[in-house]
Amino acid sequence: MVPKERIDAVLAEYDRDDIVIATLTSHSSLQIFHGARKMGFKTIGFTVNHDTRYYDAFPLAKPDELVRLQDFDEIFDRAGEFVDRNVVLIPHGSFVEYMGAKRFQSLEIPVYGNRSVLQWESDRDMERDWITSAGVAMPNIIDDARDIDKPVLIKYHGAKGGRGFFIAKDYPEFKLGIDHTQPYTIQEYVLGTRYYLHFFYSPLSTEGYHAHEGSMELLSIDRRDESNIDEMYKLGAQEELKRHGLFPSFVVTGNVPVVLRESLLPKAFDMAEKIVKRSYELFGGIWGPFCLESIVTDKLDFKVFEISSRIVAGTNPFISGSPYADMIHPGLSTGARLALEIRKAADEDRLGEILT
Repeated sequence: MVPKERIDAVLAEYDRDDIVIATLTSHSSLQIFHGARKMGFKTIGFTVNHDTRYYDAFPLAKPDELVRLQDFDEIFDRAGEFVDRNVVLIPHGSFVEYMGAKRFQSLEIPVYGNRSVLQWESDRDMERDWITSAGVAMPNIIDDARDIDKPVLIKYHGAKGGRGFFIAKDYPEFKLGIDHTQPYTIQEYVLGTRYYLHFFYSPLSTEGYHAHEGSMELLSIDRRDESNIDEMYKLGAQEELKRHGLFPSFVVTGNVPVVLRESLLPKAFDMAEKIVKRSYELFGGIWGPFCLESIVTDKLDFKVFEISSRIVAGTNPFISGSPYADMIHPGLSTGARLALEIRKAADEDRLGEILT
């Protein structure tokens, strides 16, 4: 990983009045570019074999410049050029997954957020240690697949949008679906409603809901449409379907806005606060947007099954704000909130506190 001292030296040469926000043209990039423009930033969209014509359909979210790369190595080769242009990279799920967490951490270009969190997020065991040591409940883990005696969810490491995840009720079903070439976790399948809570932690402000040494904001919540699990239940008889070669999958295809039962909000904030506090103790902190991927049981208890330590695609339904964001920053998306934080840091000469 690039030493923080190296990034600080780069930032010392940046023109704070001419910062350019850049990210990969995928995932939540429309929202990121739209939000950056709202805050007065110029934008660059990196593309590696992505079709970018659809940006023409959304002129307010089209990046000012598209940089077409042969491969991700070209970003490293041209790092000096992007530094000279005062570029700040915004990580999102596709950007990190396609490039790889370790390679992303080695880029000598300032990145919004703490790069160290990528290692904790992409390793299921480390992520579990982080969450549980913060005092937040998680679904139980089954260490030996031969002990499966009730429904479990098998999840592969990394940000894959649910691809490859599957349910098994016993050891034979596990053997039928597992890909041994990838690291995986066997997790208790908890019955409940899945909610994806989009928080924003600012170390630059103490206004609002004070948490750790900054402030915590809940900007939005979503649920996910997943192919093909959301439709296969209508066909019934999962065992019969599997015999015909039809297997439920959890590939995310879309996102649905949600408003949480108000009495659950204190529990949601308590979980987020504990996880942020523990992150500073373990690896120097998590700040900016992050998502607690959770299940709420019929007893109204939360279990967090994953953390996404950056902007998530579930924030995309809220380009013009949300029922929560409108009570904090009216009309702002998570992408715009992110840009607002960079603007505040630039104006106060505090970029080194949020860029690594």
